[in-house]
Amino acid sequence: MQYSTIAVVSPGDMGHAVGRSLRAGGHRVVTRLAGRSARSRAFAAEAGLEDAGDLAGVMAAADLVLSIMPPASALGFARDAAAAMGQAGRTPHFVDCNAVSPMTVREIQGVVEAAGAAFSDCGIVGPPPGRGGSGSSQVKAQPTRLYVSGPRAETLAELDGNGIWIRQMGPEIGRASAMKMVYSAANKGALALYTATLMAAERMGVSADLLEELDYSQKGIHDRIRATVGWLATDAARWTGEMEEISATFAAAGASPHFHQGARDVYALLASTPLAAEKRETADRSRSLEESLRIFTEAAPKRG
Repeated sequence: MQYSTIAVVSPGDMGHAVGRSLRAGGHRVVTRLAGRSARSRAFAAEAGLEDAGDLAGVMAAADLVLSIMPPASALGFARDAAAAMGQAGRTPHFVDCNAVSPMTVREIQGVVEAAGAAFSDCGIVGPPPGRGGSGSSQVKAQPTRLYVSGPRAETLAELDGNGIWIRQMGPEIGRASAMKMVYSAANKGALALYTATLMAAERMGVSADLLEELDYSQKGIHDRIRATVGWLATDAARWTGEMEEISATFAAAGASPHFHQGARDVYALLASTPLAAEKRETADRSRSLEESLRIFTEAAPKRG
């Protein structure tokens, strides 16, 4: 085993589940709990992650570091990690697993490689290991896909299993992030479109009619809306930054950035509502889609 000790920073909803899967595969998993919320501490305890103390302690302990956090924090964390490597006198293999553009991930690469560490690019697709998609009726959850690229990405194959599926994308940094961007563009971008459409329909008094028509003629879309839209506020703050990264990715690729600038606005609005205070594990599952839609629409600005 090349990576006997793996650091997962941070132990949030996705991070702790990845860490739990890695432990099931026989790895020791450490993290940093300083300054983390009670929720993250509970996640870490549930997954059996060890607190390595400060960031220098994490770098001293780990052979491999997985950065799993909101995209807006990714570059700053890489800079802190590079400084901590200098303090610890060790340079573990660093993998950025965040929803960032290929341009951002190359900037992170530069920071990490300047510290003397190997760097790999990773895009996580799917829900956390062990959890099916919202509203899923599948008996067994699909594995969480970790798309990886970079000169050292092939070494990450040992992480495969226990709910994680490593998908190799070749030696070029940026390919894994590109895959994450286009997947999220279709997936979360569509959810933002559905939400904006329902809010417009609600404001015009035809949302019930729209849902009835979708149930009749677009059953798959109707069922996805019912299963997901009412709970989007719990993730909206994180996804706002992700939409910004997608917009930048599309602009660089010569595609319109405006779709996901609009999606960013939808998620920013949802993040401003009272429902954004909920977490996945504390959300009121008895609340109807119609009630969530009413709350979303009341928060939207009215224009003349």
